[in-house]
Amino acid sequence: MARKVYVRVNADFYPDGEVRPRVITWIDGHRYEIARILQCIRAASTKVGGCGIRYTVSIDGKQSYLFREDDRWFVEGKT
Repeated sequence: MARKVYVRVNADFYPDGEVRPRVITWIDGHRYEIARILQCIRAASTKVGGCGIRYTVSIDGKQSYLFREDDRWFVEGKT
């Protein structure tokens, strides 16, 4: 079963309102550098619920989703 895992994100904020996440810090302190942002759209998480901005990111050659919902960041984690 999947759940929301809230994470700390270092991001760049631009004057035009664009937000570009750069680093995800997991709850255990492990840091994941975001190599590329592949897509940024308004979307819902079909696995854990919630709606916001979904970033499709590339980390260590793997594609993952990072969500920004009400100024909080989460990923879809396993329980």
